[in-house]
Amino acid sequence: MLMQSFRVNRDLPEGRYRLREVFSGLEEVEALSVYIGSRTRLRRILEQTEVTITQDSGYMYVNDGDGSLVVSLGYLQTADAHYLYLDVIHELAHVKQYLDGRELFDENYSYVDRPTEIEAYQCTVKEARKIGMADDAIAEYLYVEWITRTEHTRLLKTLGILATPP
Repeated sequence: MLMQSFRVNRDLPEGRYRLREVFSGLEEVEALSVYIGSRTRLRRILEQTEVTITQDSGYMYVNDGDGSLVVSLGYLQTADAHYLYLDVIHELAHVKQYLDGRELFDENYSYVDRPTEIEAYQCTVKEARKIGMADDAIAEYLYVEWITRTEHTRLLKTLGILATPP
């Protein structure tokens, strides 16, 4: 899928919505379809997943109580479209994991070593490369403030990102 199909409704207020009311154009994301296992299951996930837009600070995550996405209103309104696109792909990989009964936040692992995170990031990196992002840009995208520079470097290595960490 080309990113031109991806749409974000940045004008929604705090509340609960169907995924397609907030993010659309994800039906043909090959990396998601491959990870999820079929286009039919992907369509079902896209139809059934709900999104809660919240005033809380942060980015986006999957609610491990019901499998919905939670998005910070501030992030939704201001984030770069490429980052939102990749974050939605990452989180939809987690929705699949949730539906499969997997533990999303297994505290036996650090964030960058958690199998569910590695799988979701592998799916995301595959799509990032498909839309033309260079490894340096992917490395920058993958840096989040809750991991150390050492953990970031380890994540890049695990994902096969050939870049100098930012």
